[in-house]
Amino acid sequence: MNLVVLYVKLSNRKPEKVYKWEAMQEDMELAHQNYPMVLVQIPMYNEREVFELSIGAACRLIWPSDRLIIQILDDSTDPAIMELVSMECAKWASKDINIHYQRRDNRNGYKAGALKHGMRHSYVKLCDYLAIFDADFQPEPDYLQRAIPFLIHNPELALVQARWRFVNANTCLMTRMQEMTLNYHFMAEQQSGSARHAFFGFNGTAGVWRIAAMEEAGGWKDRTTVEDMDLAVRVGLLDWKFVFINDLEVKSELPSKFKAFRFQQHRWSCGPANLFRKMTMEIIHNKRVKIWKKFYVIYSFFFLRKIIVHFFTFFFYCVILPTSVFLPEVKIPTWSTIYSPSIITLFGAIATPRSFYLVVFWVLFENVMAMHRTKGTFIGLFERERVNEWVVTEKLGDTLKTKLLPRNGQLLKRVNMKEVMMGIYILCCACYDFAFGNTFLYLYLFMQATAFLISGVSFVGT
Repeated sequence: MNLVVLYVKLSNRKPEKVYKWEAMQEDMELAHQNYPMVLVQIPMYNEREVFELSIGAACRLIWPSDRLIIQILDDSTDPAIMELVSMECAKWASKDINIHYQRRDNRNGYKAGALKHGMRHSYVKLCDYLAIFDADFQPEPDYLQRAIPFLIHNPELALVQARWRFVNANTCLMTRMQEMTLNYHFMAEQQSGSARHAFFGFNGTAGVWRIAAMEEAGGWKDRTTVEDMDLAVRVGLLDWKFVFINDLEVKSELPSKFKAFRFQQHRWSCGPANLFRKMTMEIIHNKRVKIWKKFYVIYSFFFLRKIIVHFFTFFFYCVILPTSVFLPEVKIPTWSTIYSPSIITLFGAIATPRSFYLVVFWVLFENVMAMHRTKGTFIGLFERERVNEWVVTEKLGDTLKTKLLPRNGQLLKRVNMKEVMMGIYILCCACYDFAFGNTFLYLYLFMQATAFLISGVSFVGT
């Protein structure tokens, strides 16, 4: 993936050069009729801190007002928040913005259910394209002007995906490390997927879909908690193409509370594993795409990056390596413990040069989170309890700028026993290696044990 990105950079293969792109032009005779109808969907659930930011950003998009429909899909259960969101929509409607406040009488299917319900309204039939923004995402005013022309001039394209830019990356060490992980995801995974196969996983937000492609693939489905990836795979299997625009950025928020981050990572690991279980045979039997693309989707996109990477990271670095100190006859080669991991880590860290000095903390924290991702992957693969659990990631908006957040009550309520138990085990291994071993593995083990224990008492994030 890094080599593909390097080639794209050196050859200056920007999407505007690979695909046809022309700026939208005003036509005095047609008025705004040369502009396609665009639907903007913003799903919400008790988003007190960010609803004004997201609605305001959507309403400020530069696009003819008679060719733009904004849909607020509010699943909130708090009457006060429902009233606030409704009033905000009414405020923008009074400014001649075509905005619709939509509610439903249940939360079936969570986000996918809300998006699917929103597509049933009669005015949606007038729209050609669908832009989606989560409640904590704020597109720049020119977002549609930069994204829509790709879809207009390239009928084979189904999706234009923008990059996320994190407004709260400097909030704490945890958000800095999340930024490193996600920057690599966009720089390497999304950009290389777009360049090599014109296929990648939709990120669930900050993207524009061709509605015809969505309908051909069957629309939104709520069979997993990754409705975005589900739709992307089904559309990709119909041989539609996707494009990722690296320099088109949308402001977003990273979870800054450890508990919220854990719930998010559970969903992001459990959902893809469950989708892999449900779609493998469908991919194999597909007649529309070449065998190479099938292999890429099954092996690289799903098996390697969504399943094996979590298992390997946790079991090798947090179980096998620590346990090896008790078995001196077992020799783990240096290339597997130092050289290869170092190269892979450096390749990942170059996506965020400003945080390069945090690379050690990043590796240790990723190993801690690998435990939760591994658990989520097991649950998804075997459809165990919590397979369809959806806990909305808490957003704080501008809260951190105006007030301090309280701790989560008593210490015992903040203790995460899984992290504490792993931390104690690795600490025991480190002490044994320090006392009886003949390697310097204990240096890594002491640091990894510390990372688990700090996470175990929730001394991470805000």
